Amino acid sequence: MNANPNVAMIATLVSEASRAAILTTLLDGRYHTTSELAYMAGIEPQTASFHLAKMVDVNIVTVEKQGRHRYYGIQNQEVAQVMESFLSIAPPIEIKSLKQASEAKAMRLARTCYDHLAGNLGVQLTESLVKMGVLYEDKNGFSVTEKGEAFFSNFQIDCKKIKKKRRSFTHKCLDWSERRHHLSGALGNALLERLLELNWIQRLPNTRAIKITPDGKKGLKETFFLQI
Repeated sequence: MNANPNVAMIATLVSEASRAAILTTLLDGRYHTTSELAYMAGIEPQTASFHLAKMVDVNIVTVEKQGRHRYYGIQNQEVAQVMESFLSIAPPIEIKSLKQASEAKAMRLARTCYDHLAGNLGVQLTESLVKMGVLYEDKNGFSVTEKGEAFFSNFQIDCKKIKKKRRSFTHKCLDWSERRHHLSGALGNALLERLLELNWIQRLPNTRAIKITPDGKKGLKETFFLQI
């Protein structure tokens, strides 16, 4: 028998509503306290601690201790990809207020997907890199062209250094809101960090949504030919 019964155990863990809410919050790629995660999931801190302990035990979530505080994050890129896949097939949340509508709009425009860009911005950026000849796309993923190596070097992203990391260099990630692929992997992470460094984009508190700054709109247009 080749079936692995542990798959059912993992599926059961992530299918519980509160745990799913916690994991979705952690898709921002940052570490959060129990209280923060409890607030975002709409549950009591004691309940959040119970769920987090279960997910830490099976290596879905990792924990870092600093003094008396514990900070939780998603274990790795693979867990994030599974959660994004679930989001791509899940029914949309019913919008019941203007605040929810604004938040949903912001998330669809630009957000983090664990440690890389997603949403309309992530997809447009990826597709522009393909059109520019920086990336080559096939059914298995993306690869950086010779022209791309020079482009990223000029953009102060060292592809040779990034390739040495113990993770996928370039990876296709299906965007749940756009239903198209965006760039993930080590290069996707490097691109996100570079855009943050340039202050073309900014993280927003208590959300995965990303704000595009005025300098960002100008830079994205000049460098990637994007109209955002």
